[in-house]
Amino acid sequence: MMTKVFGIDSAERYFEALPTTAKTTETYTALLHSYASLRLTEKAEDLYMRMKEANLSLNTVTYNEMMTLYMSVGLLEKVPLIVEEMKLQKVAPDLFTYNLWVSSYAAALNIDEVRRILDEISLGSDSGEQWIRYMNLVNIYITSGNLVNSGLTSVVESDKGITQREWISYDFLIILYGALGNKVKLDQIWKSLRITNQKMTSRNYVCVLSSYLMLGHTKEVGEIIDQWKLSAATNFDRSRCNRLVKAYKEVGLEESAVAFRLLLIQKGCDQIEDS
Repeated sequence: MMTKVFGIDSAERYFEALPTTAKTTETYTALLHSYASLRLTEKAEDLYMRMKEANLSLNTVTYNEMMTLYMSVGLLEKVPLIVEEMKLQKVAPDLFTYNLWVSSYAAALNIDEVRRILDEISLGSDSGEQWIRYMNLVNIYITSGNLVNSGLTSVVESDKGITQREWISYDFLIILYGALGNKVKLDQIWKSLRITNQKMTSRNYVCVLSSYLMLGHTKEVGEIIDQWKLSAATNFDRSRCNRLVKAYKEVGLEESAVAFRLLLIQKGCDQIEDS
């Protein structure tokens, strides 16, 4: 709150004035969050080192803050190092950790590592609905061809110059909230992407379609198909939709595949393949 209202300098002064007993993992992490939000990499790394030197018991949130920072500034190679450190300290990764980890390799087009992480998740003790939904969504995302041959070395045509690598992070954020079943967040992210000046890609549309379809929100899926067909930024891509139908079948979600195919037919998207 102090960072938002008075700026980072005030937050730093407040933190440094705290008594030693009040400088806990939670207060350190709060300042770390402020640094990460502002992309102040050096300050964040220095604070992170101070936390370790103080022998504090770091938690999942602390590590996730560092991973989020590295993703936001493009230091993808540092994300797996944080995961390794977590494991050495016997701190269990959560769904956000795995999402950031998967995103870092996806952005680097390292599909083998993405698959390896999914295998690790599947071997874990937690086989709850969220994890299964997350693994299915990532598998659908990969199988439908959204990471392969998608021109990730180019820059999206936009005023702000957001790179395709950064778009990958947005896509996996959508996948994360789809896995969590958080439609409110999905709605917010999709709305925010649509009102920007960024050029939407077929990959973006397929990603959000997958997440809404996984949650059974066919009304929203139909609306997104209409938006895509009317989009001036990218033409409606029938081949990607066909791959998406097949991807849902490959992970055993036959009903979702059928529902999506019927929607495509209802929306006049001809030449949709039978499979």
